[in-house]
Amino acid sequence: MNNKSVAKIIENALKEDLGNGDHTSLACIPKNATGKAQLLIKENGIIAGIEIAKKVFLNLDKNIKMQIFFSDGSKVKKGDIAFIVEGNIISILSAERTVLNFMQRMSGIATNTYKIVSLLKGLNTRVLDTRKTTPNIRLLEKQAVKTGGGENHRMGLYDMIMIKDNHIDFAGGIEQAIKFVHNYLKKYNKNLKIEIETKNIAQIKKVLSVGGINRIMFDNFSVKDTHKAVKLVNRKYETESSGGITIKNIRKYAECGIDFISVGNLTHHIKSMDMSLKAIV
Repeated sequence: MNNKSVAKIIENALKEDLGNGDHTSLACIPKNATGKAQLLIKENGIIAGIEIAKKVFLNLDKNIKMQIFFSDGSKVKKGDIAFIVEGNIISILSAERTVLNFMQRMSGIATNTYKIVSLLKGLNTRVLDTRKTTPNIRLLEKQAVKTGGGENHRMGLYDMIMIKDNHIDFAGGIEQAIKFVHNYLKKYNKNLKIEIETKNIAQIKKVLSVGGINRIMFDNFSVKDTHKAVKLVNRKYETESSGGITIKNIRKYAECGIDFISVGNLTHHIKSMDMSLKAIV
């Protein structure tokens, strides 16, 4: 992860929560009081965000110490203690909610990703995330996907060419869209992979006749048509399925021989993992 970007995310999150001070803690706790707290896991899953939690605590107080029992990506179960944090009590309490917000969200994503990736055990298909992420914390959510065993598709609009249906329509067709992309990349001396979205077999044939891309996406294809599409492309380009993919049918799509399956729900509809930070007294 980009350390500067992560630091900025954490800084903004703490500013959002703290404002001009944690007045409850300042009112209830002596300024120099020290103590310990433990992160209690309340349900089974894959833990993520331990390193982010450490950065949050240290951002507020360089003297905070942590005893960490699990690394990111570890399987945890209800009743486990992920870490013990020790130091100034006000600092610990001031960081508590920000730590939990990051870790609960990231662990929920990692757990969900792990479950989906596990459904494809024994196959070569890789599971990708999408840009359906929470604004301003995409970097952390995509890291959580990797922690759970998935892969990142693209970080944003800037690191890959993704020609979708609207681009094709506004450009005047598949051939024109691909031509415009190549002209653009040449003009600005950019080296970006090119993926193009297709809606049916006829569009795949058109893409194959034009060429000049790296990956073809099959958008909302049935399993039957996906099998036909993979056979048609015949490994000339990478292939990706997207749209209408669920835990009930994802293996059937993968068995068609697809290279990638992108799943928006890796980050989009997520149940955060239940955990809490409890004082040790």
